[in-house]
Amino acid sequence: MKLYLIRHGQTDWNIAGKIQGRTDIPLNAAGRAQAEDLAAGMAHRPVSRIFTSGMKRALETAQAVAKAQNIEAQPIEGLEEIGFGAWEGLTWKEVKERYPETYQHWWLNPIDVAPPDGELQDEVRQRCRCVIRKIVAQAEGDAAIVTHGAMMAYLMEYLMREHPMEEEIIVENASITTIDYSPLTQDVVLLQMNDTAHLRY
Repeated sequence: MKLYLIRHGQTDWNIAGKIQGRTDIPLNAAGRAQAEDLAAGMAHRPVSRIFTSGMKRALETAQAVAKAQNIEAQPIEGLEEIGFGAWEGLTWKEVKERYPETYQHWWLNPIDVAPPDGELQDEVRQRCRCVIRKIVAQAEGDAAIVTHGAMMAYLMEYLMREHPMEEEIIVENASITTIDYSPLTQDVVLLQMNDTAHLRY
């Protein structure tokens, strides 16, 4: 089966460089246009299921694709963005200024240190494992997974665990990353990463 990992469209906080995390920010006008472009870009990638984070920015993006493919977008627990707690709504520059010691500890040791009221790496990794297993169990053929930027990196890390990627995983808004996945053997092949050819701007 093919898994299409999709990052949600643009939000005002993306433009401002603010950390969104679990703050439920909707798409802006450009993000809604991106979602329509994405739906057109997925036209030659028919899927049987579209799984999505229930957060507004991801759900709006998923619904545009689902409407074009005449299926329902299915929110599934576990695809939500990483919780950054007290850092949400701030830029990384502001985080470094307001939480210098915690930020330094988190940067050097993210396994054991979380943002105040945020998630630990191990918590994120655990829900990645759980949600991928749920998706694979429920999917009937190719499936789309609509989620968030930081969460995409963890999902990719989990899926590609036997073939770790050396470069940092950064994907753009409304991009498509395509993985060939074998439910039987759990073998994966990365076919395309961060495809934005469908976007008009």
